[in-house]
Amino acid sequence: MELKKSPKTDLEKKKILFLQAGLIISLALVLTAFEWKSYKKQGNTLLPREISDVPEEMIPVTNTKPPPPPEPPKTTTELNIVKNEIDVEDKIIIDAGAGQDTKIEQWRPQIPDEKYVEDDKIFIVVEEDPGFPGGEQARMQYLANNIEYPQLARENRIQGTVYVTFVVEKDGSVTDVRVLRGIGGGCDQEAIEVVKNMPKWKPGKQRGKPVRVQFNMPIRFTLQ
Repeated sequence: MELKKSPKTDLEKKKILFLQAGLIISLALVLTAFEWKSYKKQGNTLLPREISDVPEEMIPVTNTKPPPPPEPPKTTTELNIVKNEIDVEDKIIIDAGAGQDTKIEQWRPQIPDEKYVEDDKIFIVVEEDPGFPGGEQARMQYLANNIEYPQLARENRIQGTVYVTFVVEKDGSVTDVRVLRGIGGGCDQEAIEVVKNMPKWKPGKQRGKPVRVQFNMPIRFTLQ
């Protein structure tokens, strides 16, 4: 007689359910194992303390005073009397007969006369300024006739004002030509050369005497 299973007792249909339940239980056990903490019990490692009742030894306090310092040696002052044989000229004159009507001359400090002016001193402000021969119009004409616009500045369209400083000597010659502020492109060198070749100026004067004077002059470069 062949045995037949009842559909209610057939476990093949619940195989997937049991598999999922097993996976869930396994995962829960793994997570629990990772999260589980254990602490090692520590014993009492403190050693018993022994209390000894030993009285402390009292050290007597001794107050010892330092010995007094020795007395300083007695200082003696020796006077060496020298005979004074030098006659001192007394310049103070005392007039015993001076009264209220006696006139006393007022003291005035002696101021040395300034007879000369230092030759090497360079003045910035003087009583009479130096001047170009012929005046300002002649100076402007000289610059216009003698300045050649540098080719480099012309090609690069460089324009502006070059400020030149120089010293007008006592004889009117121009020395120590320098550029205070330039624009480059060869304009600075051109301005220096033109100033160096200037004719002699009319020198500046201080107290009626010619002196060395510092002079500043702007030179403008403009393209037309």
